[in-house]
Amino acid sequence: MDASSTNFFLDAPLNKADVGPTRMAWRRFGNGPALLLVHGFPLSGFTWRKVLPALSQQFTCYVPDLAGMGDTEWSEHTEFSWKGHAQALKTLADQQGLQKYSVLAHDTGGTIARYLALADERVDKLALINTEVPNHRPPWIPLYQMSLRLPGSLAIFRQLMKSRAFRRSGMGFGGCFCNLDLIDGEFHQHVVVPLLESKRRLEGMGKYLGGLYWNWVDQLAVDHAKLAMPVQLIWGADDPTFPIEEARAMVKQFPKARLTEISGGKLLVHEEKPQAVVDAALKFVRA
Repeated sequence: MDASSTNFFLDAPLNKADVGPTRMAWRRFGNGPALLLVHGFPLSGFTWRKVLPALSQQFTCYVPDLAGMGDTEWSEHTEFSWKGHAQALKTLADQQGLQKYSVLAHDTGGTIARYLALADERVDKLALINTEVPNHRPPWIPLYQMSLRLPGSLAIFRQLMKSRAFRRSGMGFGGCFCNLDLIDGEFHQHVVVPLLESKRRLEGMGKYLGGLYWNWVDQLAVDHAKLAMPVQLIWGADDPTFPIEEARAMVKQFPKARLTEISGGKLLVHEEKPQAVVDAALKFVRA
C-alpha cells in the first residue's frame, strides 16, 4: 500500500499559489465536493498519501503544505500564527473559487482548521484528527519552543534527528506510532531527511513551531461553541500526546460533534490505521 499511495501523491502536479507573503505549495486530487486536508507538525501534505486514493474517489481533495513545512516558500513577512495559517488557507480557497468545502485536519492543522472555520462561513463540515485541546499541553512541544530561543538550537536538533534511537524515543516520533518500524522507510525519507538536508526547511520548522501560541488554543474552549457546523473528532485512542480522555471531554464543547475512537493508533493514526480513518471520514463528510 505504501509504494502505490506514495506514487499516487508524488505523481500529482505540484502547484504554487501566492497567498500574501507566502508562496504555498499544494496538490489537487480527484473530483466531487471540495475537501481541504490540513497537515500537522512537523509534516507536510505528504502525510495524507495513504488516505488520498480513497478520499479522492468521491471528493476534490486540496492538499497544501503549510508555511514552514514541505515545499511552501515562506518569507520574513510570513505570519506563522494559527490565524496566519488559517488566513493563507482561506486565500487559497478564494483563489480556487470554492463556494463551500469540508475540512479534514490533523494535529496542529486541526487548530488551524478551527480558526479557519471561525473565519470562513464556507466551511460546512469539520473533521479533526488528534489535535490540540484547550488547557492541555502536549509533552515536549513547549520545551522545544523554549529551546528554539537558544543560539544553535536548530543545529543541535539536526544532530539529534540523525540518531535512530532518538527518532524512536518519546522525544522524537516514538509517541506517534504504535508500530515504531513505521518511523523508518518512507516516513524517514520524506519527513525526516528533508529537515536534515535543508537548512531552510529546518528554519521553517522552527518558525512554524514558534508561532504556536497556547493561549489561542485555550481560547477555543469558548470559541468551540461558535462552530455551528457538524464536527467529527477522529482519535487514535492510544495517543500519549493528546490522550483520548481529553478528546472525550472536548467533544462536548461543540454544538454538533461526535467522536470516533480508533484503537491501535497514536498521534499519526491516519498513517498507521489509514482505512479506519478513511471509513470514519467518509461516513461523516458524505452524510
